[in-house]
Amino acid sequence: MRKRRILSLFLAAGLLALQTGCWSSKEIEDLSLYIGLALDAGEPTTVERELEKQGGNYPKRNLITATIQIVPMGNFSSDKQSGGQGRKSEFLNMSETGDSLFEIMRQYSLRLKRAVIGQHLKVIVVSTELVRQQSIDKLMDFVLRDNDTRPSCIVLLSKGKARKTLEMAYSGDPPAFKLRDMLQERFRTGKIMNEVNLTELNERLGTKQSFLLQEVSKYGGETKFTGAGIIKGSTGKWIGTLDQTDVESIAWIQGDVEGGVIKSYDWRNETITYEVEDEKTQITPRIEEGRLSFHVKIESEGRLIENWDLEEDPSKTEFLEKAKKIFEKRLNQMLETTMHKMQSEYKTDVAGFGNRLRITHPKYWKEVESHWDDVFSRTPVTFDIDFTITDYGASKK
Repeated sequence: MRKRRILSLFLAAGLLALQTGCWSSKEIEDLSLYIGLALDAGEPTTVERELEKQGGNYPKRNLITATIQIVPMGNFSSDKQSGGQGRKSEFLNMSETGDSLFEIMRQYSLRLKRAVIGQHLKVIVVSTELVRQQSIDKLMDFVLRDNDTRPSCIVLLSKGKARKTLEMAYSGDPPAFKLRDMLQERFRTGKIMNEVNLTELNERLGTKQSFLLQEVSKYGGETKFTGAGIIKGSTGKWIGTLDQTDVESIAWIQGDVEGGVIKSYDWRNETITYEVEDEKTQITPRIEEGRLSFHVKIESEGRLIENWDLEEDPSKTEFLEKAKKIFEKRLNQMLETTMHKMQSEYKTDVAGFGNRLRITHPKYWKEVESHWDDVFSRTPVTFDIDFTITDYGASKK
């Protein structure tokens, strides 16, 4: 009996030694959670300038202004606890200017009673003005290294001040949550890009190839996705913007249309609209006598969702054939416009042609990889488009 007691004591002591608990972690009450991060070209705020006059300055260059959106822990209460509301709208935006994002984060500790932590960071918004000055590799270096930042955090570009996108004119979710949720509407429209998170951004930076990031604009109390910014692979800097229609065109080229709509006008100049139900794309690189070209075949099935021409019967095969050709012509125009911008205006491949070449002709790709954008700008690209209208909705005739 005595031996059993001694053995039990030893086992209990061993278990207690293994229970390390949270000895190395911070109490949750001692943390400030930030859900949004906006990066702008360096411009100290009025508050910063006043604090610096009172001794709050330190050696730095004013290269970037970082704005964090801080929320209380209550914003992360479960739906069950909050009666289905999920999160509250309270938040605080705070800006700090310097030349090291990590040092800026530590500066926040001089202004807050709690340390800031990015474990719930949802979105990073970077102004195009800043990415024109500094490469995105430099700007994202800290967050890509930081173990506290989740790889699923989304990266966006902004026209105008990035910090404005974290401001809210109306009640509701904190703006960082809203920006993240807006990307979920992609199934309704092809004018929204697939989201790019930190993991994907890191992969794209590693290839040194040009790529796109979703752009967002803020005016008054309204926030809207307004195209995509081009990041030049060789420099990591922003060089220009593709508009909404270009974003949609690239989705067609990549075979990635989820909520596509093609609107055009018939022979009476009346509106007709095609809703995409299915779409597939095949990009075929061809190398003949050392000359590279691409052929893109696009096939789609969908429905005639809108017809303003009351003189026509959409149930007639003749009308549907004419409408089909109009939609095909409209898409071809969209694609040609986008190709001109990529090849002639910006001289960059942001539609995945290089990736397809890498897969099908790896040896040739090795020869052109280092200067692919230049090669792409001189490469012929042809399109073959075939639409099938499978449904015309309820007829009013």
